[in-house]
Amino acid sequence: MTLPASFDAFRIHNDASGYRSGIESVSLDDLAPGEVVIKTAYSSVNFKDALAGTGEGKILRRFPLVGGIDVAGHVVASSDPAFKEGDAVLVTGCGLSEVRDGGYGQYARLQAQWTIPLPAGLSLRESMILGTAGFTAALALHRMLDNRQTPAQGPLAVTGATGGVGSLALDIFSRVGFEVHAISGKPEQADYLRSIGAREVLGRDALQTERPMESARFGGGLDNVGGPMLASLLAQTAPYGNVATAGLAATHELATTVMPFIIRGVSLLGVASAGTARSIRDEIWQRLGSDWKPAHLDRICTREVGLAELPQVFPGMLAGGSVGRTLVVI
Repeated sequence: MTLPASFDAFRIHNDASGYRSGIESVSLDDLAPGEVVIKTAYSSVNFKDALAGTGEGKILRRFPLVGGIDVAGHVVASSDPAFKEGDAVLVTGCGLSEVRDGGYGQYARLQAQWTIPLPAGLSLRESMILGTAGFTAALALHRMLDNRQTPAQGPLAVTGATGGVGSLALDIFSRVGFEVHAISGKPEQADYLRSIGAREVLGRDALQTERPMESARFGGGLDNVGGPMLASLLAQTAPYGNVATAGLAATHELATTVMPFIIRGVSLLGVASAGTARSIRDEIWQRLGSDWKPAHLDRICTREVGLAELPQVFPGMLAGGSVGRTLVVI
């Protein structure tokens, strides 16, 4: 395939002229080196993308870079024999929009070591409705199951439930047999949350406590918020339950005590999706294309945008106003 001399990409700068981002014409030579070149079909918008695109968070470690921590498309050129022209592939995290050019461009150049063949059971569109958010939710489940979490311990709580990670966690966790309770500050979204897997929908105040221990209410859960919400969840988790932490939508700080850990044997599990080893990454994506595939992807995909619309998406996401997943159609 003849590759274009230039193409459109959403690029982020930080130099003497200040922090700025927008659509530019770039060439493949402008992109970070890699063995696999793809024609991009889809990307997505994650909280990290909104931080990077606006400069509200220190995400990029070098400039300029094409934004977008997720990407999926078809191979158009590869120097690695594992990939051939026409192959459908995806990458999430792995340095995209941090130290490497990401998925917000009509073409992307990727490292073969992190490029995942599209799993059977997923379309490219579905893979990016999942994206980093779905991978994070599934990785949290993987970590909890590895630490012997069972439905018999009680329901799993999901905080920040209307967001991308939270929405997909509700769907995935319920699909594999857990009762799931959504914790959300958006009561108007209760019907949406129940429709994607929540057995109960609780307000933030229903969970909050300042006591180091409360009656065991949950078998465990996934926290996307941080701070007092995570501390409260730990205080209400059953013996030997697992709480996975995957986000800091409210704060990165955590003020808690050791009591849940040394009295009930509760485990706090970190979920670092961007740097997950390739062997685990392959396993998670195979599960997401089969027995862990969410049943409500089209419902969870609440918005589709093009590259030019990204600046209008970012502020609302940072303000906590988004629901479900935003798909970027390229």
